[in-house]
Amino acid sequence: MKHLLLSLLFATASVAATIPETAKVGQFFAGCQAYSFRLYNVFEAIDKTAQCGGKTIEFYPGQKFSAAKPDAKWDHNATPEMIAEVQKHLEAKGITPVGYGVVKLGQDDASNRKIFEFCKKLGIGVVVTEPDVTALDKIEALVKEFDIKMAIHNHPKRPLDRAYMFWDPNYVLGLVKDRDPRMGSCADVGHWVRSGLNPVDCIKILKGRIFDSHMKDLNAFGDVKAHDLPFGTGKSDIPAILAEYAAQGYPGPLHCEYEHNWETSVPEITQCMDFVRNWKAAK
Repeated sequence: MKHLLLSLLFATASVAATIPETAKVGQFFAGCQAYSFRLYNVFEAIDKTAQCGGKTIEFYPGQKFSAAKPDAKWDHNATPEMIAEVQKHLEAKGITPVGYGVVKLGQDDASNRKIFEFCKKLGIGVVVTEPDVTALDKIEALVKEFDIKMAIHNHPKRPLDRAYMFWDPNYVLGLVKDRDPRMGSCADVGHWVRSGLNPVDCIKILKGRIFDSHMKDLNAFGDVKAHDLPFGTGKSDIPAILAEYAAQGYPGPLHCEYEHNWETSVPEITQCMDFVRNWKAAK
């Protein structure tokens, strides 16, 4: 119990120390996973995040870079000039980069280091991954060296692939509970709903080890084909999720990852950000 409490206090203080208060939407640090705008380039994703009312962004590897450089991709192989262009645009739009993923971390030391170096340059504090679990010792060493958190992401349960276990919060907790307190979870609440799990129960299991959350409100429970709806209108019980995060003292980041109506999702994502902004914890 004492170890869990220390982990929670460390994680909360670490998040608060690295993300400015100006990046809050209501009482949470909140914004968009850039994958919500995968049909657009990274500059357009930043623009749309700001347009929707988000204050933070989580980048993903492989997004188109810009109209001026149609063949270039935005990822940890970006040149210093590309990074400088993106940083300038982030500052102009008032968006704080806080996460990067889902990206593979494994046995390749050079590749792992390049990912952490990229995040350090951008001031990103969380690497989101579905790692090679045999490489956790190597990953832990980089977490300590760079003071950057590793968050294990969960996709839905795969009935035909029993080796895939990241959907299970108890499995994720087992991987990180005895490691550096900066090793934890990126809680994808929508994928838990697709797996037939109650997100609040999962969040309680991972208390103190959640460093990022992909937020989705879906139109069906336990259905891998369920699609996104504006927060508060679906089956994920977003109010209960926010209440649990508030009760745990988790300030975010919360990232809306909207994978529906790809070309016309800005009004719906705006509704999601408005929901977070206007939500208040019950007294």
